[in-house]
Amino acid sequence: MASGKPDYSQVIPCQCTQHKSDKERHAHLQRYSNLGSLINLNFDKLLPRGKSENPANQELFSRAYQAARAFADKPEGWLVLTGPSGCGKTHLAAAIANHCIENNHPVFYVTVPDLLDHLRATFSPASEIPYDEFFEQVRNTPLLILDDLGAQSSTSWAKEKLEQLLNHRYTNRLSTVIIPILPFDELEERIRTRLRDSNHYQVSGFDEKSPAMLTYNWAPQFGQEKSMTFDSFDWKRSNLPLEQSENLREAFRLAQEFARSPEGWLVFQGDNGCGKTHLAAAIVNYRYQSKKPALFIVVPDFLDHLRSTFIPESRISYDELFESVKNAPLLVLDDFGRQTTTPWAQEKLYQVINYRYNAQLTTVITTNCSTDEMDISIASRFIDPKISTLFHITAPNYWAGRESQSEEPRSRQRRRRDRE
Repeated sequence: MASGKPDYSQVIPCQCTQHKSDKERHAHLQRYSNLGSLINLNFDKLLPRGKSENPANQELFSRAYQAARAFADKPEGWLVLTGPSGCGKTHLAAAIANHCIENNHPVFYVTVPDLLDHLRATFSPASEIPYDEFFEQVRNTPLLILDDLGAQSSTSWAKEKLEQLLNHRYTNRLSTVIIPILPFDELEERIRTRLRDSNHYQVSGFDEKSPAMLTYNWAPQFGQEKSMTFDSFDWKRSNLPLEQSENLREAFRLAQEFARSPEGWLVFQGDNGCGKTHLAAAIVNYRYQSKKPALFIVVPDFLDHLRSTFIPESRISYDELFESVKNAPLLVLDDFGRQTTTPWAQEKLYQVINYRYNAQLTTVITTNCSTDEMDISIASRFIDPKISTLFHITAPNYWAGRESQSEEPRSRQRRRRDRE
């Protein structure tokens, strides 16, 4: 005061109390944001022109980067980030969210499939939060980030919930960031119309392709699979009973048809050595010869690679590897089996399976397990006739009884390695 006397009419916290209060508020906003592992992604960790060496892609990414920074400084209207998987959309959205949190602005991040799953879960008697309370929180949050729009199942209920959410935020002019997984023109018409009519930036195609996802050739470790073609597949195996011979011929026919026009899922079950992997690799070889992308992964190896991304020396981040597998145009999951017994492995594989199921992405799976041995949430996707063809190969191990006559290549290689 001008008199120099203290003013006891106001309560002013001391610096230590103010610092503690700021930290508590920041921690609260982080918990509220639902960002999870994305909490450390910010603009400083992004190259303003992206990672592409293509000047055109650099220019497109630069525009997206500038639009995201401008929106983070002043989150008004709607921002729609479009482009292929792996091009940086989610990182930009997370950077917006973390920038807002640093400036004490609340933000809520959620993927559309997770949002719908949470809404369904609120109908359970065991739910800790009522449906109305959770839906109102999402509808009215000051800044909502909706990731993976288009990956959800296209049920009438899901469409209705999304339309209600988007209409409410549009009518009330609530700030929203939307990241479609599909090209803009492939979204539901009513959603597409709402996005076009909104006051938003649309940043489209800011990276032509994701090198980690678009695979047109075999990785070095797949030398054997590279030679597995339809021409080299012995579907006329001698000494097979008629029923098994016809079964193997039908598996061969299914694989060839799928390779020519891949759509939905093809699941091959059967004993080790019955030909599952050969047929799956032949599909990939056919696609490569046609200059089409495909990704072949051995499931146990994939899980090992995922774990290895957490070490500091890893050349690829967890998100890059996981996203490339989730979004591959044609994915082969070879040797899908009992590695799903650990909670972490089961969770990761379920996320891949459920994501590709909801997005209806073309997938081939080989397994020596019956669906009864799998988790019901995964098995239900494998046996869904609307998307999946499940075929059990009844032929026995091709190499059984042959090693005494002609040494089987893998066994010979294994023994040589043992000697070495």
